[in-house]
Amino acid sequence: MSALYESSIPDVPLVARGKVRDVYAVGDDRLLLVATDRLSAFDCVLPDPIPDKGRVLTQLSLFWFDFLAGLVPNHLITANVDEYPAPLPEYRDQLEGRSMLVRRAKMIDVECVARGYLAGSGWKEYRAHGTICGIPLPAGLRECDRLPEPVFTPAYKAKSGHDENIPFSKVESLAGKETAARLRDLTLAIYRKAAAYAESRGILLADTKFEFGWIGGELTLADEVLTPDSSRFWPADSYEPGKPQPSFDKQYVRDYLESLAWDKNPPAPSLPPDVIEKTSEKYREAYRRLTGKPL
Repeated sequence: MSALYESSIPDVPLVARGKVRDVYAVGDDRLLLVATDRLSAFDCVLPDPIPDKGRVLTQLSLFWFDFLAGLVPNHLITANVDEYPAPLPEYRDQLEGRSMLVRRAKMIDVECVARGYLAGSGWKEYRAHGTICGIPLPAGLRECDRLPEPVFTPAYKAKSGHDENIPFSKVESLAGKETAARLRDLTLAIYRKAAAYAESRGILLADTKFEFGWIGGELTLADEVLTPDSSRFWPADSYEPGKPQPSFDKQYVRDYLESLAWDKNPPAPSLPPDVIEKTSEKYREAYRRLTGKPL
């Protein structure tokens, strides 16, 4: 199956073209989400697609929506192209395996992040202040150590650039106290359930982010869920705290880009074929390990 860098469905209104997803309006209350094979690093969309990446993001999200169905409602209607309204089935070559028809939600402008390990920006803050998003942590933790308890570290969804970590009080002012508490509790409950399952499949779920919205007065899980783009997945069999861990995501690309004399401003450089293939394999391997079947 060939890679898809950008979808084109001229008969249907394009609502947004994000770093990875193309979003189309299907009537007033539904959206079509198309996960392309675009990849962004350092907030730049790279010029080369990563084959199978969009299919992995979609198929893993479908897997997790089903797995979490008893815990939280989600926005999925169907991912079967045959069930899409006309004229969408005519574009099967772009949609098969990488798209979802979903209910439109009134989204909450908060990235709901759960962290179970000390990595990334959390590790940087801990080294400087002994905290993570202002939450005090025990002294003496190492990079990538498992935290005593998972923590909720929300971020404000920036319209452009990096999302900004915010204190819980800011979530309360944005969403209201009751909703903020539900977002926190739901985020941590989903994280615990998913992390326990992933560990049984040989993968450590270091951290992940969720997005929620309102559909008919019900708090609903939306967008992508527990994918290599929204989560840090580490192989359990090589886990060794005290240093960065190998991961099933675009870290391979980031490491390659860090080796170049690139100033992290657009345009991003092209990737060599071996980096593209290795990254594609990382995504497929995450899917295979978590679901127990090949893509």
